[in-house]
Amino acid sequence: MNLMRRAVLQVNKTYEPLRIISARQALKLVTKGKAKVLVPTSIQVYPDIFLPSVIRLVTYAKVPYKRPIPSRKNIFTRDGFKCLYCGAHGSKIVLELEHIIPKSKGGQGTWDNVCAACHDCNQKKRDRTPEEAGMTLIHRPLPASIHTARFVLKQLGAEVNEWSPYLWHDSEGEKRLQFN
Repeated sequence: MNLMRRAVLQVNKTYEPLRIISARQALKLVTKGKAKVLVPTSIQVYPDIFLPSVIRLVTYAKVPYKRPIPSRKNIFTRDGFKCLYCGAHGSKIVLELEHIIPKSKGGQGTWDNVCAACHDCNQKKRDRTPEEAGMTLIHRPLPASIHTARFVLKQLGAEVNEWSPYLWHDSEGEKRLQFN
C-alpha cells in the first residue's frame, strides 16, 4: 500500500472528528501550519517526521451540515456490510448496490432507496420491487440525517485503535459498532 494514501483522521480544533483524509493531505496541512499531529504512527517519512494517524486543525473550521453522498462505501458501511434481503455477510459474498424501487420504475439513487444486497438476491429480485419478487427487507434503509455522517465516520474508523478517543461514543462511553 502506498504510504501517502494511508488513512488519517482529521479532527477540528475542538477535537470533533471531521473526515478521513489521505496521509499526503494530512502532511500538507501540517507542513503549511494549518494542523498539528495528535497521534503519529511509527513510520518515519523524513528525519524526525512521522506519518500521522490523527491530525488536529489549528483554527476552528465551521462545517456546514451536508448529507453524506450515498456512495458504495457509505451504503455498505451503513448496512453493516451485509445483504438486507438474506442477511449474508462476510468476505466470501459479493455485495452490490441494489435499488429497492428499480430505476426503470422511477427509483432514485437516494439513501432510502439504495441498499446492500448479495449477488444472488440482486439477481433474484432483478428489475422488480421487493413485493413483486416476493422478497422482504430485513429493515428499511433509513434516509440520511445529521447522524448518518457521524455513523459512517465512526464505522470506518472502528478498526483503527488510535482513532477511538476521537470518535463519538454513546452515553456510557462505549463504541456502538452494530447498526440495527
